[in-house]
Amino acid sequence: MTTINGGEAVYRVLKANGIDTVFGLLGGSMLELYDAMYQGDDIAYVGARDERAAGHMADAWARMTGKPGVVLGAQAGPGVVNIVTAVAEAQLAYSPLVVIAGAITRSDQCKDTFQEIDQVALFAPISKRSVMVTDPSRLVPMLEDAIRLANTGRRGPVVLHVPRDLFATDIPEVTPQPVNIARPGPAAPSDVDAMADLLAQAERPVIFAGGGFKWGAGREALTALAEKLEIPVVASTGHADVMCHGHPWFAGQAGPRGNRVASRLTKEADVMVVLGARLGFNSTFHSNDYVGADTRIAHVDVEGSAVGRYFPAEIAAQGDARLTAEALIDVTRRPSCDKWRAAFQVGLASLAAEREVEAGLETVPMHPRRALGEIRATLPKDAIVTLDTGNTCLQAADRLAHYAPMSLITPLDFGLVGFGLAAAIGAKAAAPERPVVAIMGDGAVGYTMIEIQTAIQNELPIVVIVLDNQAWGAEKAYQQEFYGGRLLGAEIQSPRYDKFAELCGGKGIWVDGPGGMGPALEAAIASKQTTVIQAGIDPGALMTLRKDLFKVPPKA
Repeated sequence: MTTINGGEAVYRVLKANGIDTVFGLLGGSMLELYDAMYQGDDIAYVGARDERAAGHMADAWARMTGKPGVVLGAQAGPGVVNIVTAVAEAQLAYSPLVVIAGAITRSDQCKDTFQEIDQVALFAPISKRSVMVTDPSRLVPMLEDAIRLANTGRRGPVVLHVPRDLFATDIPEVTPQPVNIARPGPAAPSDVDAMADLLAQAERPVIFAGGGFKWGAGREALTALAEKLEIPVVASTGHADVMCHGHPWFAGQAGPRGNRVASRLTKEADVMVVLGARLGFNSTFHSNDYVGADTRIAHVDVEGSAVGRYFPAEIAAQGDARLTAEALIDVTRRPSCDKWRAAFQVGLASLAAEREVEAGLETVPMHPRRALGEIRATLPKDAIVTLDTGNTCLQAADRLAHYAPMSLITPLDFGLVGFGLAAAIGAKAAAPERPVVAIMGDGAVGYTMIEIQTAIQNELPIVVIVLDNQAWGAEKAYQQEFYGGRLLGAEIQSPRYDKFAELCGGKGIWVDGPGGMGPALEAAIASKQTTVIQAGIDPGALMTLRKDLFKVPPKA
């Protein structure tokens, strides 16, 4: 009987399932797997400098490809624990991350062994499943099950803990086959017909489109539905790329991180068809300030438990967003709502004019919205943008232009600072032919700045734009507005990240003021080098988001 070791078996499962890139940080817990990848030479390995960052890279790769993103926690204990943040991020972004986590040798478990912690319990609350392989014969089927679970239904992270000795143990040779993933269909025909009838009655209809269209490659179906009905579409938070920027029926991102036109639509609509979205907190604050109290809602999501959870759904259906949109195209008819359409078009034109004014601001230090306007005008139409969390990225959320499918990757509901740089590397690994630009604040870059070296070493050129206001801007805004301007911990001194990029062997550009960001971005993309563009921006140009959390101080 021919045998192979566990490392080779894991390699074969990944290869069979089309995983052509994995991310991680070298450790001693799974060197057999590393050796198998070296000898097989069919799976690219991107070695990060921190496991958290490797997890974000795999998360972004998964979102771009639709396949499970694989991250190797190659060192039991501390190396695996470092991935916790990335797993929590993937859990709240519904991203199919598969963590292969090294664990201590079985014979050493439960003996207070060096680097031993209860890894399974640590990840259990923040993943779809956290489980330990205990039998060599179960290694292959459990890895296949992890791939299946991560990418089935509502996607999410799965953590498979593999003891050190299992990678070295010989098992009968396997020839794995691709895992078949069960895919949801459209909403039930009766629900589709009911939605069509509801839309036909509408005087103020809107489509609320979420990430389900991105996972289901549904942009064309969504666009065709909007064009047939000639009604506006709004995007849920973090998914402003569900339709092409500039499309006459696309309002952009709604909700607290969206624009005034899209947010007015969802508040004033008499009928809202929600497809592939939860109407979750990040998009609505669970408030009638963003979804009208009297709005009649038809709600479709791949996860049935999310339907009608936060706002009552007159029509509640479980199904795939794209397939449901395609089914609706066949049965819907254009509603009579010309007044609503005309008001939307006026609002859209007004918003565009407002954005042009922002893009022309001449203040020094540069206003962040001027910088964002220059970025918007310069980004190639096939560019991928990754955003971080914080005050600057709050202002960027609906001020960019996304033309191609899968053009925007954000931290979504975890609200994670330090995500954008690592995510950009993962996105570049998934789509090497497309320019990738991370937009971050100066504080955020500090979390993962060493990964600039990862991008250079792995020949994955990205552009990192640092909008530098020398502050933790979101918290500074709250301290200014609600705490009498008493600042503690809000102001920081950031280094010249552009110079750091040069030290790593990349390119650095410092932008002095208005008019410099566009040419800098154009030059950075043309160079095809990893480039950091750092721009000093107005430290006073801040905005608050969660006004509900704090009491306004009494007037003196």
